[in-house]
Amino acid sequence: MSTRLDGLDVARFLAFTGMVVVNFRIAAEVPDAPDWSFWLADSLSGRAAALFVILAGVGLSLSRAKPGPTARRAALLMVIGLVNMTIFDADILHFYAVYFLCALPVLHWRGASLLWLAGAVIGAGLLGLLLFDYDAGWDWDALSYTGLWTPEGFLRNTFYNGWHPVVPWVAFLFVGLWLGQQPLTQRRWQLGLIFGGLGLVIVTLIVSHMAASGPWADLLTRQPIPPGPVYMLGGIGGGALVIGLCLRIVPALPSGLTRVFAVPGKQTLTLYIAHILIGMGILEEMGLLNGVLTGPQITGAAFAFCIAASVYALLWSWRFPRGPLEAVMARIGGR
Repeated sequence: MSTRLDGLDVARFLAFTGMVVVNFRIAAEVPDAPDWSFWLADSLSGRAAALFVILAGVGLSLSRAKPGPTARRAALLMVIGLVNMTIFDADILHFYAVYFLCALPVLHWRGASLLWLAGAVIGAGLLGLLLFDYDAGWDWDALSYTGLWTPEGFLRNTFYNGWHPVVPWVAFLFVGLWLGQQPLTQRRWQLGLIFGGLGLVIVTLIVSHMAASGPWADLLTRQPIPPGPVYMLGGIGGGALVIGLCLRIVPALPSGLTRVFAVPGKQTLTLYIAHILIGMGILEEMGLLNGVLTGPQITGAAFAFCIAASVYALLWSWRFPRGPLEAVMARIGGR
């Protein structure tokens, strides 16, 4: 990939950092409080992960992914994700696996048809919220899901009311597939992403604010639970904004500074698993979960882990071209 697209790797690391901030707070069971850490986590919740999925679609498009290798990648992600779910219920990797499988029939699609498909999925998600019980299986106070490992519960959680349900979240991947087909190195496209994304974010803010006290508040919220159309469009807008800014700004940065963010951005699969097994594992061994830490403390721990992850990735890259899990993925599913 051209070095002029290092901004995509930087955006991927920023998305990873946002997910770490949110997930550490969930694992630590920090009570909501009106401080900067709460507002940061609230603004990142669901949006960092949405950016991650959009970038996955961009990556599939830029690599001209083929159905066979993509299916093998999906199988590996499903295995890793299911194992990870036994430790961390909010795993996203098994959802990724299904997103990739859903993308198989449309990998060859070009142009606006992918955007129309994304819109149809968002509409289907809204219809599902109107027709079915979104709370089925959930104990929201304990954030636990009854029957998750039964066939019915697993399918319902995966496709309808899990943390990142396929309908409508796969729309983010379809948008990414479309975005990867565009001339992202061109200034006009970068500015278009910045201002178009910002405009979409502002519109969703206005709509959610106007609907906040009305009967449609739950469906027109910007929060990811439930993932209504306003949240989805806001996630797309926010993702476009961040990607556009990274593509525009990163080429002007010193190469050494770019590497600090871009190199770990190439190893996010490994780092994602590490933030659960190592990051959260250390906090648990130290007895710092279950409401012990304050919001600013757990957010500081999240940033400390991301700094350590960046240092590790840089050191690893001096010897190996890919992260450990990325190397396995490349061997199984191709580059």
